[in-house]
Amino acid sequence: MKHILFLIFFLSSPALLADLKIGEAPPFLLLEGKAGGRVDGSAWSSAELTGKVHVLMYVDPDKVKVNSHVEEALANEGFDPQNFATIGAINMAASWKPDFAIDLILKGKQEKYPNTVYVRDKNRAFVSQWGLVDQGYHVLGVSGDGKIIFSAATKLTTDQIRELIELIRKHISQ
Repeated sequence: MKHILFLIFFLSSPALLADLKIGEAPPFLLLEGKAGGRVDGSAWSSAELTGKVHVLMYVDPDKVKVNSHVEEALANEGFDPQNFATIGAINMAASWKPDFAIDLILKGKQEKYPNTVYVRDKNRAFVSQWGLVDQGYHVLGVSGDGKIIFSAATKLTTDQIRELIELIRKHISQ
């Protein structure tokens, strides 16, 4: 019995849930209507993750500060918005906080990071369709051709941030 419980715990570990593979494009994902979408109410799809390098941060609102140092590091790089963009995808279903409270937080984030697109995931679509962590903070780097170049489902270390920034630079210059 102990072995079965350990196996269940091990297989449900957030780090092991990520189905996305480096070098592959994630499956198409559409958030609209009751499923979510942009904060302004319009639809968002993963087809938008092409044409420039993107960093997508999938965040449980209760864990919003886990990788704030990554957000700051990316902002400090001053990447050209013609070649680089960020997506803040909020896992609305992971939090006990009411939607209006999360919306207030997002308005503050939008002021601080005006070039970031904020997306609301009301039904854990990123979890079920891409295998991202449910109640955590998942950071994805996506190349201009829509392929995953970086994935981490934890608080990023200094080395991981350095790696992410180097990958962004490499893919912007291609």
